[in-house]
Amino acid sequence: MGSLDVSLLVWAVTIVVIVALLAFDLAVAAWRPHAVGFGEAVGWSVFYVAVALVFGLIFMAWAGGGYGTEYFAGYLVEKSLSVDNLFVFVIIIGTFAVPEEHQHKVLTFGIIAALVMRAIFIAAGATLLNLFSFMFLIFGLLLIFTAVQLFRHRDEDPQVDDNVLVRATRRVLPVTPDYVDGKLVTRIDGRRVVTPLFIVLIAIGSTDLLFALDSIPAVFGITQEPYIVFTANAFALIGLRALFFLVKGLLDRLVYLSTGLALILALIGVKLILHWGHTLDDRVPEVETPVSLGLILVILTVTVIASLIKVHRDPSARAHAGSLRAHGDQHRDAG
Repeated sequence: MGSLDVSLLVWAVTIVVIVALLAFDLAVAAWRPHAVGFGEAVGWSVFYVAVALVFGLIFMAWAGGGYGTEYFAGYLVEKSLSVDNLFVFVIIIGTFAVPEEHQHKVLTFGIIAALVMRAIFIAAGATLLNLFSFMFLIFGLLLIFTAVQLFRHRDEDPQVDDNVLVRATRRVLPVTPDYVDGKLVTRIDGRRVVTPLFIVLIAIGSTDLLFALDSIPAVFGITQEPYIVFTANAFALIGLRALFFLVKGLLDRLVYLSTGLALILALIGVKLILHWGHTLDDRVPEVETPVSLGLILVILTVTVIASLIKVHRDPSARAHAGSLRAHGDQHRDAG
């Protein structure tokens, strides 16, 4: 399978479609700010997943079954990671007690920031992989390290208040005690101050940066085609706002989510390292994309079923987003 030739026109049309979908989602949220109900969240989530699937089928018909399989595998990986991203969004929104009428602003910013950051990382990652084949080894080792850390601290949640940027912002800028009608900046006694919503956006943005560092190497482990990497990421992120309101009450039941994601990241890390080895010696085996897709589906299925069984047997069991490092306070609290 040769390199995918994507014209500037196809890129332009794709970007216009993605921007239009994002603008539509933002317009729906801004038109009537309200607490999104379960039925509404289901409807919008099904719509955005259907859009991603339709795009995949059209892309497969145009580019061929091999590239189509890469897109669907990449989309599945990115959608899985986006659920964990949502988990952290839930923690941030809960930690800062963001009122329901302002949560759509936080989610909107989070999605836009994630798209921008991932577009930058995609361009950088594609350039590095084209220039230096050993970057496959670096990306693979990064994913395996992340997988090991995530598995080790799978029963923890990231500490939002421990975020360096959040601490620095609070130290430098004065913050109001309330949300002031959803404003980011306001004036009190003639002095310009930021609201807690500004701090929340700092936390969300830095979280997006960390997830981009993991998700881009992960999807490059599925495909090295920048067009597929970009579209898989974009369609996985669009509709995240609706998915948030759909799953925020269900996330705590996915008690093995962090374990499943750790296995997926480790699998893709091994795939990248084997691909690097194959570039040096043809005798080194490679993991084909259909095999990766099948294994990812099996891991996700087992993760969901095992989680539901665990919660059924132990209703007090609660899921955690997982952390890349230990948090002493949590251990002390747990003790």
